[in-house]
Amino acid sequence: MPLSLTFERRSLIGLAAALALGACAAPPAARAEIGRQDPDHCQGQAVLKPLQPLAIQTARGPARFMVEMADTDLKREYGLMCRKALAPDRGMLFDFGAATENVAFWMRNTLIGLDIIYIRPDGTILSIARQAPPLDENPIPAGGVIRAVLELPGGRAAQLGIQPGDRVDHRIFAR
Repeated sequence: MPLSLTFERRSLIGLAAALALGACAAPPAARAEIGRQDPDHCQGQAVLKPLQPLAIQTARGPARFMVEMADTDLKREYGLMCRKALAPDRGMLFDFGAATENVAFWMRNTLIGLDIIYIRPDGTILSIARQAPPLDENPIPAGGVIRAVLELPGGRAAQLGIQPGDRVDHRIFAR
């Protein structure tokens, strides 16, 4: 087989593999997964810049954060894996781009506890998985249709009084 056809075939196989590497919302059998890593040698992704402002309107007033945007399949797949810390005013917003159902997150290769906030397409909070334990591979379902997921340091949602029904203000949600 000529070299160019071999390269083209390998490129197509690589493209197919990249497309199969879906977001956390896809069932495990439907995508290539990032394997379990040794926590001492975990390799994640760099901080996704530029950071973007996000506010949550709570009964106590607005809670403000600067968030990384996970808006591609690969960025969503890696998420906050292998991070050793996350500042109290930081987070990661996973944007699925449209209403999505059957979403479940897990904590594979995630070294820090997180609050996982599932957000409806209208920007209101559907549900919150509080204090998701590091490295736990049990799926944590949203419980309904969402547009995005916000991950915050574990315990921050309770500290700030964030509840289901609160409104998330970010450019991806219509006002």
